[in-house]
Amino acid sequence: MAEIQKIRTACRSCHGGCGVIAHVQDGRLLKVEPDPDSPISEGTLCSKALAIKQLVYHPKRVTSPLKKLQGRWVKVSWDEALETVVGKFKEIIEQSGPEAICIGQGTGRDYESFLYRFANLLGTPNVITAGHMCYVSRIGASLVTCGNLPVCDYDGKPALVMVWANNAPWTNPDEYKGTKLIKAIQQGAKLITVDPRRVYLAQRADLHLQLRPGTDAALALGMLHVIIQENLYDQEFVSNFVHGWELFRQRVLEWPLDKVEGITWVPRQKIAAAARMYARTKPACIQWGVPIEQTLNCTDANRLLIGLMALTGNLDMQGGNVFFVPPRVRTVSDVALHKALPKEQREKMLGARQNKLAARVALVSPKHVWDAITKGEPYKIRGMLLCGTNPVITRANSREVYKALSQVEFLATIDFFLTPTAELGQVFLPGATWIEQDYVGDFWKRHGYVVARNKCVTVGECKQDHEIFMLLGKKMGQNQWWKNMEEALDYMLEPSGLKWSQFKEMGYLKGEMEYRKYASKGFSTPTGKVELYCTTFEKWGYDPLPTYREIPESPYSTPELMEKYPYILTTGQRIPVFFHSANRQIPWLREIRPEPICEIHPETAARHGIQNGDWVWISSPRGKIKQRAKLTDILDPKVVAAEHGWWYPEMEEPGHGFDVSNVNILTDNDPAHYDKPMGATNLRVLVCNIQKCSEGE
Repeated sequence: MAEIQKIRTACRSCHGGCGVIAHVQDGRLLKVEPDPDSPISEGTLCSKALAIKQLVYHPKRVTSPLKKLQGRWVKVSWDEALETVVGKFKEIIEQSGPEAICIGQGTGRDYESFLYRFANLLGTPNVITAGHMCYVSRIGASLVTCGNLPVCDYDGKPALVMVWANNAPWTNPDEYKGTKLIKAIQQGAKLITVDPRRVYLAQRADLHLQLRPGTDAALALGMLHVIIQENLYDQEFVSNFVHGWELFRQRVLEWPLDKVEGITWVPRQKIAAAARMYARTKPACIQWGVPIEQTLNCTDANRLLIGLMALTGNLDMQGGNVFFVPPRVRTVSDVALHKALPKEQREKMLGARQNKLAARVALVSPKHVWDAITKGEPYKIRGMLLCGTNPVITRANSREVYKALSQVEFLATIDFFLTPTAELGQVFLPGATWIEQDYVGDFWKRHGYVVARNKCVTVGECKQDHEIFMLLGKKMGQNQWWKNMEEALDYMLEPSGLKWSQFKEMGYLKGEMEYRKYASKGFSTPTGKVELYCTTFEKWGYDPLPTYREIPESPYSTPELMEKYPYILTTGQRIPVFFHSANRQIPWLREIRPEPICEIHPETAARHGIQNGDWVWISSPRGKIKQRAKLTDILDPKVVAAEHGWWYPEMEEPGHGFDVSNVNILTDNDPAHYDKPMGATNLRVLVCNIQKCSEGE
């Protein structure tokens, strides 16, 4: 037997960046363990990373290119698979223009810049991502408000952390790992939590604000009202670095605490106490998550939280929310080549006139694409390439998504398994997991690091996504690609003076941090200040001041629905073993969560004769699904909480039960209910009813 190699690399089973030591023998992965020297994960590793071997060698994993012939999948060579995609794309471009092709991704596996490079050189402005309602929407709101994404500075020792719509110990989201938050609490930081559910963090909090789902923007306005009325804001910062202060102040004063309490269900005394604690405790940071971005208040909720940071003097201050300085590597824009997309093509972007902030950050809200496929409005989308995404499960109104992807003329996918989405395609290209690739990981994040992802094993004919885009691009005649992956990685690292061969041994690079950069440089906005009155929105015709709009389905906006659907359904609570729709075929992980769970208050369950563990129908105006009941008092009796991302790989029939327990059967994607600037889908909050499943259902 060969000697066991221990290879340092970086995970990407979820948001990525955690340090891993992979044990490899004879070219085969034996196990992984956490890297104690990782500055990001600090010797911790979650269940998804620990189970990577079961994904890599899963018997149902597709490890060769496939092509659908007469309705059946057959193995083909890489050349044939790529030529099929390229041939169809060239035909579509010649007949209908490159805008008739849509490129799509999910939460991503660090390939985003390569995907965009391919799309921009192809000439299509139509790229769909999760970004319209997840993370990129936060970046978009930050760009027009303060010029960059403010991130919690845990290493700066915050004296208070306000965790807003986030559960980092379970999810380790984007820039954050739960270990840093827990460490801050252990070191004495005060904790405020904002969450409709009394989760683990809320039970440890100094103050928990249990709001009605979807009312985050109203709660933020209430806190700002207290801070302004009681002169708890940083007057020097406001005088020198805030644009539109007087108009913003007037808007906030329209939201007194009695009004906010009625909307949010949070007692006014608690709102005031949280505002005072956050404003008076220095330094303080806010860690916020995607739930606030998955409603029609997406952009304004983000802007209001930045307003809280700015008014209290916690923006770019040590221990507050800071703009980390990135290492000296190429930017995402450098690699993505956004300037390569011709202006006349950019102007053809679907939804650009409706969702101008989404267009600014180069993405399309997917409803525009489904309409372009099924209705030809404003023109026909004929071809799609989807990488690492399963929109049949993860996008609002799943039946409409399934219909559109069933009708599109040509669909190719890049993934690990034949998911409900991939099954609808004509070509399947097998992607490589993070343990099978070389890459400069995390270079899109705003936490000040890049990490070396080192290839440990090769599985079948799988190729990493970056290489697939390079191969497709070259076959399309795009001449702005590199000879191979090592040359591409050298290009990405060039500003640092390093080659990939050097960086892979180093493990990571960290930017040189500097606080209060605005004191000498201002903010990267049109006025050079924090724009609480947004001049960009004023130019675009949006309200320049943030506000709260009532959720489209609620006791207040649709009282007529409440007789049939008397409960508020909040969707999407995270499960530590899954990453959105991924991992349900991984034995270790599925054993931990074998079935979907919906949380119901015991009082509510008793009203319907539901006991713990019963299968329950959850219905909305768009359909019904079933999940297992878990009785718990961590939520309000008027609220039901359902898990997202559910499908059943073990079901062999087409669709793998995509409509059995998938919460997006219930959700709405009506454009009338969108966040206007970003096109964010109102995914998180709707009305529902529940009913115990009959025997045998």
